Amino acid sequence: MVRERRLVIASGNRGKVQEFEEYLAAFALTLVPKPEYLDIEETGATFLDNAQLKASQVAVALGEWAIADDSGLVVHALGGKPGVYSARYGATDGERIQRLLGELEGQSDRRAEFVCAIAIADPQGHICAQSEGICAGEIIHHPLGEQGFGYDPIFREITSGLTFGQLPPERKSEISHRAKALVQLYPQLMNLPIMAPADATGDGDIP
Repeated sequence: MVRERRLVIASGNRGKVQEFEEYLAAFALTLVPKPEYLDIEETGATFLDNAQLKASQVAVALGEWAIADDSGLVVHALGGKPGVYSARYGATDGERIQRLLGELEGQSDRRAEFVCAIAIADPQGHICAQSEGICAGEIIHHPLGEQGFGYDPIFREITSGLTFGQLPPERKSEISHRAKALVQLYPQLMNLPIMAPADATGDGDIP
């Protein structure tokens, strides 16, 4: 009997959940979003701190394997802001974008990076795998494109010359910060107990 390999995505952001589903589609995993009632406060000083915090707390609360990411925009001219506060820079994507563009008004240095840290925790809350990916680009003056979410319409990726809002989802999934973090995570994921084959009798649970 083949057992279900469940992995809880510790996010309520539908855009992130969809990207995880696309990136991990090749693995024999049943991906489920965390329950809406389970809200984890992001108190870490770094993206990796927050990813570990969310993965660990969701895993313990549900008694299941959990994967979490924390990602955001780092803008050179703003001393790294909005950074770990990227999602809290306003109430909506539009408000966050307008605040950022306002803070960059008159700035010639528009360099920025999207950063993504990912962590996986076992049901006891121990961090078993982690990675980080960075995608370099610049902040443009006006939003372009309807794809993606968050700051995507104002972040122009260097190699393509297009904003994440203009890139087709399949192209973004190849070059984004989350894609780069997941590529680093794949070898670690393959070695985790959750990926172990079912035993011959089908008895017991995946540790």
